[in-house]
Amino acid sequence: MIRLLIFFGLIYFGYRMVKTWIIRNIAVSGGQARNEIDDVMIKDPVCEVYFPKRDGVHLSVDGQDMYFCSEECRDKFMASRFKG
Repeated sequence: MIRLLIFFGLIYFGYRMVKTWIIRNIAVSGGQARNEIDDVMIKDPVCEVYFPKRDGVHLSVDGQDMYFCSEECRDKFMASRFKG
């Protein structure tokens, strides 16, 4: 009876080790490492709200990259730039 309990204990321990190893390898190779930053937050120059850079509306002005939270803010920036 004791041998049977030890056998099942070893099987369960091996199962847990394999499961943990698989989860760690999928988490790292399937995407980004857990401590890696996904994206950076930037500030809209018009309405001054923060948003993820990947979601921003891009505009290149005089060789400088600018990002806006929406097309409306980009259009306001362009209107004020050509206005003055």
